[in-house]
Amino acid sequence: MSNSNKLVEISFKRDRKAVYKNRNNLEISKGSYVIVEADRGVDLGIVSYVGDGIKTKRGKGEAKNIDRIAKDEEIGKIEKNREDEIKFLEECKDKVNYYKLEMKLVDVEKQFDGSKITFYFTAAKRVDFRELVKDLASEYKTRIELRQIGARDEAKRVKGVGICGRTQCCTAFLSEFEQITTQLAKDQQLSLNPTKISGNCGRLLCCLRFEEKIYEESLKEFPSVGSTVKINNKKGVLTFINIFENMGQVHFEDHTYEWLPPKKLKEGFLYEAKK
Repeated sequence: MSNSNKLVEISFKRDRKAVYKNRNNLEISKGSYVIVEADRGVDLGIVSYVGDGIKTKRGKGEAKNIDRIAKDEEIGKIEKNREDEIKFLEECKDKVNYYKLEMKLVDVEKQFDGSKITFYFTAAKRVDFRELVKDLASEYKTRIELRQIGARDEAKRVKGVGICGRTQCCTAFLSEFEQITTQLAKDQQLSLNPTKISGNCGRLLCCLRFEEKIYEESLKEFPSVGSTVKINNKKGVLTFINIFENMGQVHFEDHTYEWLPPKKLKEGFLYEAKK
């Protein structure tokens, strides 16, 4: 099957991803190193996904092109670029201190062909870094870009382990951030304690969003929490639903409680809690 014009997801440093088109009908697969078009010049990335279902903000007609398969010597150049990036970051931090700029440098990325160096930073407010850019451009003799990022993007680039003990979702597989609200935590019957529902970035956990559908589907089988039910001639209130065990906890008027399956709870349902 031809790969011509198929959308392909390419990953760069720190899992920065972009969507490209395989207009040259190259035989590529996940894990292939490829040379791609950049804003100016070329860049090198690794194929992270090939196939249907890729989303792109650019639109299919505007996606940039994959030029060719990378050569071995080009792949080897990545290590040299990474060494340069470590040096650039430290040198830029010194310059930030010199200019007394209220910004925190997070990461730096050197384009494969050296035609651009991008510095990522966070800041509480707008920063006038024009003099810094001039200084960096004069020293490195290439195009300089300073890009302000948010707390979530910083956590994604820095990487880390979540409270679950696994690699952060943003680092492991998320390519875009969606809106997350405390309502999602309420839907999933979680404590609203900020320390328990926030990630390393200080924002609400990303998993609240992509796990929501699982909870929605599972909870459809139960009466809503707070509903009054009658089981074996005893009235009680459904106080908690454990979707993993597929059981609901009912507290009865005689101060006893019982775990019951959704079918039993629906059969004994009387009315929902007043809102």
